[in-house]
Amino acid sequence: MTAADLDSPLLGRIVRPVDYVRVLATPMRLRSPHFAVHHLAGRPLPLRRPPAGPPGGSGVVASAAADTGEGGHAPVTASLSTELSTGGSGAGESDVDDLHVQCPESLVETPTCAGGIDRWLGLVVPKRHARRAVTRTLMKRQIRHIAAACAAQLEPGLWVVRQRHPFDAKQFPSAASDALKEAARAELRALFERAMRGERDRLKPRPPGASDARSGKGSKARPAPAGSAQGPSCAP
Repeated sequence: MTAADLDSPLLGRIVRPVDYVRVLATPMRLRSPHFAVHHLAGRPLPLRRPPAGPPGGSGVVASAAADTGEGGHAPVTASLSTELSTGGSGAGESDVDDLHVQCPESLVETPTCAGGIDRWLGLVVPKRHARRAVTRTLMKRQIRHIAAACAAQLEPGLWVVRQRHPFDAKQFPSAASDALKEAARAELRALFERAMRGERDRLKPRPPGASDARSGKGSKARPAPAGSAQGPSCAP
C-alpha cells in the first residue's frame, strides 16, 4: 500500500481536537463488532487568530487574550495530529460513547469549503483496543483506505471512525498479519457501504455503567432502498 492509496482528493482530514469532540458528541451513526462510525453534517471549525496589536508594547495584551479566548473559553489551537489521542488519564478514562461535550459558542463553522473538499475523516484507535503500535497503524491504514475508496458517495460532513473493541488475540495472534488486515478491511468496507446507502443504526440509550457490547440488542438498521439489494460498493 502506497501513500497514494491512503488519500483522496475528495476527503480531508480532521486535525483539531475540538472537531473530534463535536463529532463524537453525536450518537453513533453505524457500528459493527469492532468499529463505530460517527457523522456530523458541517465543516471543521476555523482557527481564530488574535488581531495584530499596534506596535509598542501591546503584544502582551494580545497574547493574554489569545490564552483565554473569547468568552473565557480555553484556547483552541491547530493540531498537527490526524488522529485523536487516547492516552493519558483523567477525562480520558470515560468511554467515548458517553461524551456529551458542548463546543465553545465563540467558534463558528467555516463559511466555505477549502479546496472544494466537503468531507473530512478522523480516526480514533485507542491503545486499550490495539496495544501494539504496529496494530494501531494497520487499523488506521485500513480505515483511510476504505474511506478514500468510498469518499465520492458519502454524505458531506465530518466522519469519525473509531475502534470500539479489540480483535481476538487468539484468532489473530500476530500484531499485523494479513489475516487481521483483511478482516478489518472487510468489516470497514461493509460499514462504509451502509453509510453510502444512508443507513443508520437505531440505538437505545445505554444505562450508566452498562457494557457497550450488547450483541446488537437495540440496533436496527434502516433497510436498503428498494431495487438495490446490495447497494453501492466502495471496493477499491
